[in-house]
Amino acid sequence: MNKLIFANLIHRPLRSVISVLAVAIEVVMILSIVGVFMGMLNDQKERTNGIGADLVVSPSNSSFMNGVSGAPISVKLAPFLATLPHVAVAAPVISNFSMTGSVEILYGIDFKTYDALKPFQFLEGGPFTGPNDAIVDDVFAHAGPVYHVGDSITVLNHAFRICGIVESGKGGRKLIPIDTMGQLIGSDGKATVIYLKADTPANDPLIMNEIHSTRGLDGYRVNTMSEIISLYTPSRFPGFNLALNVVISIAVIVGFLVIFQSMYTAVLERTREIGILKSLGASKMAIVTVVLRETGLLSIAGVILGICATFGVRGVLALKFPTFNFELTAAWMVYGALIAFAGSICGALYPAFMAARKDPIDALAYE
Repeated sequence: MNKLIFANLIHRPLRSVISVLAVAIEVVMILSIVGVFMGMLNDQKERTNGIGADLVVSPSNSSFMNGVSGAPISVKLAPFLATLPHVAVAAPVISNFSMTGSVEILYGIDFKTYDALKPFQFLEGGPFTGPNDAIVDDVFAHAGPVYHVGDSITVLNHAFRICGIVESGKGGRKLIPIDTMGQLIGSDGKATVIYLKADTPANDPLIMNEIHSTRGLDGYRVNTMSEIISLYTPSRFPGFNLALNVVISIAVIVGFLVIFQSMYTAVLERTREIGILKSLGASKMAIVTVVLRETGLLSIAGVILGICATFGVRGVLALKFPTFNFELTAAWMVYGALIAFAGSICGALYPAFMAARKDPIDALAYE
């Protein structure tokens, strides 16, 4: 029976190849959208966590996502917060979501306080020396054209001189003075959030209580950095689950239809063969098993090809967009493989049962 299954697949090589490709495309679609979304999400999570703050002060109606809340806080609030008991550092920051040239989150910082949260690790150069200086991380500096200290880059359609290159992982890939950022986006004297560093993490609750009990600050939201990081989940990002479900549904439908058409045609072409098997005593379940085993082999080949192709997609993206993080996890590879395999088997069920129901006399007489 195994020889018969392999012979059937080899007898129509083009149909088998198309079926394998359909399953592979299904796997690539699922893993690619997950890789893109999860890569962006986890990359932002890691870089936010690398800022080095213990607490984050923001308006009550602001979003936890960097760059989408504007700059509604007065910068003057930072020096006041720094005077509170147990607050070691208060660093105002503007984070601006930019789509100029590429999708990125730009940071406007007060270098002295931002560096005090967790010191920059400079690989070249040093701090800002003027309003038109920029600090970039090593990932950006070595992506595409290689940048060095003294080179010029464009941020928000404004020319900046690179004054320093730092190790990645501390907020944005491009950082400019907060005053310059405020002028460029029309938010002079404002900040998106204020990051706080406690004298010891054990005093975080005391700082939160002090802020909430201070007149005029009771409307501000104060979160620990761990609370902010915990919010970086797919369910918290609008449209993530919807987009994922839409792509998975389309992928499953494509795989289902191709497998259905392939196996349905195969059953029609092998009507006489099915009659011979039934006349030799093959049961209905045996006929169903033959069709489903053929489908299973096609699905397994398609899943393997799809996973390999996804690694290829990740490699191409890494070359074309070096700053982009494409995350491919073992859990999602298994999940994507199971979805594709289940969809293929479902597509073969009707042809399989149609083959099992054929009358052996009619099948033997079929020309």
